[in-house]
Amino acid sequence: MSTTLAKGETAAPPSKRQVYIVMSGLMIGMLLAMLDNMVVGTAMPTIVGELGGLAHLSWVVTAYTLATAAATPIWGKLGDIYGRKGMFMAAIVLFLTGSALAGMAHSMMQLIAFRGVQGLGAGGLMVGAMAIIGDLVPPRERGRYQGLMAAVMPLAFIGGPLLGGLVTDHLSWRWAFYINLPLGALALVVTAVTMHLPKRPRGTARIDYVGAALLTAGIVCLSLMTSWGGTEYAWASATIIGLGAGAAVLLVLFVLWELRTESPVLPMSLFRSRNFTLASILGFLVGFGMFGAVTFLPQFQQLVQGASATNSGLLLLPLMMGMLVTTMAVGQLVTRTGRYRVYPIVGGVLMTAGMVLLAQLTVDSTQFITGAFMLVLGAGMGFLMQNTMLIAQNSVEMKDMGAASGAATLFRTIGGSLGVSILGAVYSSHLTGALTDRLGERTGESISGGGGQLTPALLKTMPANVRDAVEHAVASGVHNVFLWASAFTFLAIVTAWFIRETPLRGAPTDDPATEDHKIAEPAAI
Repeated sequence: MSTTLAKGETAAPPSKRQVYIVMSGLMIGMLLAMLDNMVVGTAMPTIVGELGGLAHLSWVVTAYTLATAAATPIWGKLGDIYGRKGMFMAAIVLFLTGSALAGMAHSMMQLIAFRGVQGLGAGGLMVGAMAIIGDLVPPRERGRYQGLMAAVMPLAFIGGPLLGGLVTDHLSWRWAFYINLPLGALALVVTAVTMHLPKRPRGTARIDYVGAALLTAGIVCLSLMTSWGGTEYAWASATIIGLGAGAAVLLVLFVLWELRTESPVLPMSLFRSRNFTLASILGFLVGFGMFGAVTFLPQFQQLVQGASATNSGLLLLPLMMGMLVTTMAVGQLVTRTGRYRVYPIVGGVLMTAGMVLLAQLTVDSTQFITGAFMLVLGAGMGFLMQNTMLIAQNSVEMKDMGAASGAATLFRTIGGSLGVSILGAVYSSHLTGALTDRLGERTGESISGGGGQLTPALLKTMPANVRDAVEHAVASGVHNVFLWASAFTFLAIVTAWFIRETPLRGAPTDDPATEDHKIAEPAAI
């Protein structure tokens, strides 16, 4: 596997043992990127108490997500040009550098800047892991390993808040960042020693700095618009409208530039493939519905059902287990049969059903009922999450694997960002309206304006009529959030229906002599 391959020559496939060893390093890298926000979120009250700067609290998260979204497609292209292994290790080093600096921060502004450095590295970890799997394992065989990658998400969601609370209570909030250092060092060692990818001739392509700058600026404007809209500024304010217009102009200029440059950071030719385009749209819709809706489940469980905020990660366990079990089962079926088109359709149906069921939650709904509905939603996510990436990667040439993985991750990230913002506006609007109807305009707006500080403990200290009004208002807001989210997951069903069942590379019937031909001629849109 370490020799340079001539055109048309195929490398001996790695053994299962080799793949599992390499994946251990990739999983640690992905865990670093996913776990960080969960750990830091639990430590934030302590961080603000020591460093001050409550007004800048949201930027600790925004800086990280902005940098991650902007860096994702760039890391993918760098991997295509300079090699996946080196770029993945560079991303680990950059992430660890940001973690060490964040742990040593002495002001909120320093922490925000160093979180941005972390986010730049996190973008490379996510897309690097996906692209390396694409290089190492052919799509037909990739299903058997999907469960391992899917296991990272529930581990991060469940373990992150618990770990964050543990290190904050017994060590220091700074260990919320220092904890990344031993994990990252282990990932570096495993990657350096065990990862042996097929070598390709070094290309002469140059980095598309202009395209990267236009894309980064456009994503920053779009992310700021969705982060600030309805919170820092009104949606109709000049700031939000200006950011939206700036994002539109910059992204149009980016597309025009990519069409004319020789080595684009995101080749527009990828979108000539029907399946790649549909997979990108599907990823956006799934990200919108999933991240947008899941954000508000803890609100319902804590404020209506009285669950503890400390154990918020455990509240999502049915969702994550549904996703994990389904992903593992579907992965095995894809490997055995080579069929995959039906699974995104079934996933869209289950996600839509889960959203509609969750929209039926009331103040009288039990945690068991909530968990059962979450299980349906999680099962739908399991049918979609890994298969969306699989379809995108199977639709492009191997030389564009990094760019395709970066694009697929980017669309899902942007969908999630827009989902959180837009569904957040829906939630806030209905929360305020319901409180105003029950308590009057002044009291209702006063409570909804401080909704971010509402906790189960604080709610118990309120008069019975106010507590009842808040519970019904939260239930009303969550009801409308899931109804809106179900509309987007329904669009995912429609999108998935038009995906074509093209052969997966690596199938037993594949003829290596015709492999390049199959990849190089994607279906036209």
